[in-house]
Amino acid sequence: MTLTILILRLVVYILASPIYLLNFLGLWSWICQQWFPYLLVRFSVIYNEQMASRKRELFSNLKEFVGPSGELSLLEVGCGTGTNFKFYPPRSRVTCIDPNPNFEKFLIKSLAENRHLQFERFIVAAGENMHQVADGSVDVVVCTLVLCSVKNQEQILQEVCRVLRPGGAFYFMEHVAAECSTWNYFWQQVLDPAWNLLFDGCNLTRESWKALERASFSKLQLQRLQAPLSWQLIRPHIYGYAVK
Repeated sequence: MTLTILILRLVVYILASPIYLLNFLGLWSWICQQWFPYLLVRFSVIYNEQMASRKRELFSNLKEFVGPSGELSLLEVGCGTGTNFKFYPPRSRVTCIDPNPNFEKFLIKSLAENRHLQFERFIVAAGENMHQVADGSVDVVVCTLVLCSVKNQEQILQEVCRVLRPGGAFYFMEHVAAECSTWNYFWQQVLDPAWNLLFDGCNLTRESWKALERASFSKLQLQRLQAPLSWQLIRPHIYGYAVK
């Protein structure tokens, strides 16, 4: 099976050789940073339509974590185009972090469509280093379809714990590796290297639940599902929340 995967990876590598050449020349990263927000705009609309009921379920108890101020202080890591905004409670104070500055114009559009929120600021930074956010300063951190692409899951979860106030919560919804015995997992392994390059560092075979279980949360509510998505490769999902 391993040999078969390697042979098929070679075939994919040959088919995707122009992209690998651009990456070798140092051009692909710049191209990806420019076009990825436009791709994500289209993908996010479809994803929200297909996952709306699960997102409403996920965020249904956000108000339980409102802090002493009476308003929910929320930090979204890897905010992308702001497609989660409509699921947040009114008067939530939202801060957004993303390493790609080209998402800002899409965030502004999303904010105009979600005037029930109070926007605080947009920070250009990776989730592994959120030094601009003070310790224990937010009630909730949200992260959807982000743990698949971060460079260090343990480090980003440490940062999440740092910025959360005691009793605050981390909400997540992530696509993950399929069960090892399935054909889906087989094709995830075949396509993972090319997928990672094509989709801005996204990994198909991450077992993100293990990082969440190892993190220093006092409580972890985690559920698995086969998401009703068109793309079979990213149907395996986990979602839930963890309390500091």
